[in-house]
Amino acid sequence: QVLLVESGGGSVQSGGSLRLSCAASGFGYNLYCMGWFRQAPGQAREGLASLDTDGHKNYGDSAKGRFTISLDNPKAILYLQMNDLKPEDSAMYYCAAENGLCVANDFPKAYWGQGTQVTVSS
Repeated sequence: QVLLVESGGGSVQSGGSLRLSCAASGFGYNLYCMGWFRQAPGQAREGLASLDTDGHKNYGDSAKGRFTISLDNPKAILYLQMNDLKPEDSAMYYCAAENGLCVANDFPKAYWGQGTQVTVSS
């Protein structure tokens, strides 16, 4: 069973930055895909970015240009660097993962963390 634990959320003013972390454990293989989603109240969960152990990246439209995903492979820690944050970025941010490489232009959905809250004030 894969366990995902997010951290790094918090409150920040518009224009600020945050770096989210997701520590993973329990992968059965050396190949895996991890990603970030977010969900604001009353809205659907949105895929932001994914990255696998072969370096394949995918970004959703909301993440392009301001967010950067990275992976510390030996430690199985996924990061999301978020810059120039805006009030509309306020949401619960979730880490997700699956065994195997990422599917092109898609996001992992097999395993989920509990989420970390990001609040951006104007």
